[in-house]
Order: sequence, then C-alpha cells, then structure tokens
Amino acid sequence: MKKILLGTVALVALGSTANAADLAARPYTKAPVGVAPVYNWTGFYIGAHAGGAFGGSNRIEDVYSYGYQTSTSNGVLGGGQIGYNWQVSPNWVLGLEGDISGLDYKRSITVTTDSILQKTDWLASVTGRLGYTWGPGLIYIKGGVAFSDTGDLSANVPGYSTDNKTTGYTVGGGLEYMFAPSWSAKVEYQYYNFGKRDLYYYLPPFYPFGVDARYDSDIHTVKAGINYHFNWGDATVARY
Repeated sequence: MKKILLGTVALVALGSTANAADLAARPYTKAPVGVAPVYNWTGFYIGAHAGGAFGGSNRIEDVYSYGYQTSTSNGVLGGGQIGYNWQVSPNWVLGLEGDISGLDYKRSITVTTDSILQKTDWLASVTGRLGYTWGPGLIYIKGGVAFSDTGDLSANVPGYSTDNKTTGYTVGGGLEYMFAPSWSAKVEYQYYNFGKRDLYYYLPPFYPFGVDARYDSDIHTVKAGINYHFNWGDATVARY
C-alpha cells in the first residue's frame, strides 16, 4: 500500500512538471495597445466661412435699343452655416445645411451718360447635401433654394428702378476634412442664380413706365470654412 501511494505521488509530480514546461514553451503575445479611428459624420454642426464673390453673366437684353451695357465686380464675403449630417453607410453621408453670407458685391449698368449701380449685401441658402467619405475626408455636392436682398439700385439720374427678385436656386460642391475630434475644415464652390432682373425707367411726362432692359442676376462664390460637430462625443471612436 505504501508503495502504491508513493508511486501515485510521483506520477502527479511528474505531470505537474510537464504541464509547467508546456506552458512556459508557449509564445507570449502582447495585447494591442493602439486604436484605429472610426470617423463619425452623423450629428449637428455649426461653423463659419469666408471667401470671395465673383461676377456671373454680363449679358443684358436691351428692350428699346438704348445701348445698355452691364458689368460685374468681385467682392469678399463672410458668414456662418449650420446643418445636420447623417452617415447612412460607411461611405455615404446625407445632410441638410443652411448658411448666410454678408458680402460687398456690385453690378454696374450704363446707358449713354447714365450710370446705374445694383448692390447685393447678403446671400443665403438652404441646401441638401450628398457626400462620399473615406475616413477623415468627405467630398460632397449640394443644391437647393437661394435667397438675397433686393439688390439696392442707385443711379446718377432719377427714374430707374428694378424688380425685387430675392429667391432663386443654388448648386455647388466641396471637400471637407476632419482634422481633429469634432472639428473639420472645408473648401467649397457655390453658384447662385436669381433669374432675370427687369430694369425700369420712368420719368413723367416724357417716358412711359415699362421694362427698358433685362439682365441675368447670378453670382459665383468660393468659400473656406470650419465646422464644429456636436456628435455627443469625440469625432473618432476607438476600435481595437
């Protein structure tokens, strides 16, 4: 009986030694310590922009052949935007954005010795956006309804006036890049068109009231901006 007990103890000891040697022989692998960022575009955002406004069409329809000519001038703009993005898949983003810009933009019209100046002080738009994203980058197109002020008109002689077309359409596109958690920068082109604007001349009793000329009212803009994203957390999510 004593020999059996001693043999059993020896076998248990030998098995424990073998198991310990087997465990020690296994390779040791460190747990991952880095994280790969997953960029999340979903959520509200607010931001600011600045840029330039450039003349659109210089074409004018001279109704009574009085020799009208028109030209546009360039100007600067600045304003803000607010919107919401919805990342519907790993690569596609839908959005809705509203923006408004103050600007200094003038269009001059001349006829013989008369000088007429139309000034636009602000632009605004409400647009839908469709974007394609790869990590921190987002390229997008946009389009929707546009608004502007009435285009104040001044002239060196009395009698000129214009219709107050303040609604039109806008299209554009841009590139946005998320450079830090919750922060992104963008560059964007946007085109505004408010249709044809009628120019009237009325100086009783010599001239009847009527349309003397008709010209296109459109503006090109280029903007650079920055956005802060309210996605209730970091703009990146850790993933092992």
